[in-house]
Amino acid sequence: MSKPLIIGITGGSGSGKTTFISELKKAFSRKALCVISQDDYYRPIDQQPIDNEGIEDFDRPKSIDKNAFVKDVKKLIKGKKVKRLEYVFNNKNVQPKTLVFKPAPIILVEGIFVFHFKKMQSLLDLKIFIDAKENLKVIRRIKRDKVERNYPLDDVLYRYEHHVMPTFEKYILPYRDEADIVVNNNEEMSKGLAVVKGYIRDCLKSGK
Repeated sequence: MSKPLIIGITGGSGSGKTTFISELKKAFSRKALCVISQDDYYRPIDQQPIDNEGIEDFDRPKSIDKNAFVKDVKKLIKGKKVKRLEYVFNNKNVQPKTLVFKPAPIILVEGIFVFHFKKMQSLLDLKIFIDAKENLKVIRRIKRDKVERNYPLDDVLYRYEHHVMPTFEKYILPYRDEADIVVNNNEEMSKGLAVVKGYIRDCLKSGK
């Protein structure tokens, strides 16, 4: 495969992107598949946009260092290794690690703005949108942010109403119809996973 296949995966917060990608990573070796996430390109907290209540809004395009994100994906496309300090969501109890992304025949780029950032979208060969009902996304977001990231429940709910939902409606949902594959994740997503796994296997086999 002369040029790597670049797959973009997006969807609203709580739609199941992380689970979907985790299953893909289990199915393919690190030599075959490289996953690079928008989450590791958040700007420092003192550079985040502030809403009308004086609260940092991490769900805006300006929250991400998109130039660095695009630059690193281009490096991978050219066959160069990328190093990036892990973003730990301002959790003081977690020591960030240095992440190393190695070139691979399949490069998977994930994040809520990968379709919205035009320079990133232009690099994508296949666009996948993970979709789910709003009530399910709220529940998943609460479980993730309250349990895994130790955020107060009031904070999680405030951010969902004032940051997450407006961002989804403005910067994510409009691109659903442009996706090559829409994966429904209201109950389970095994069919969507099977389709994507099969496509990746065929590309690796044919070298295209």
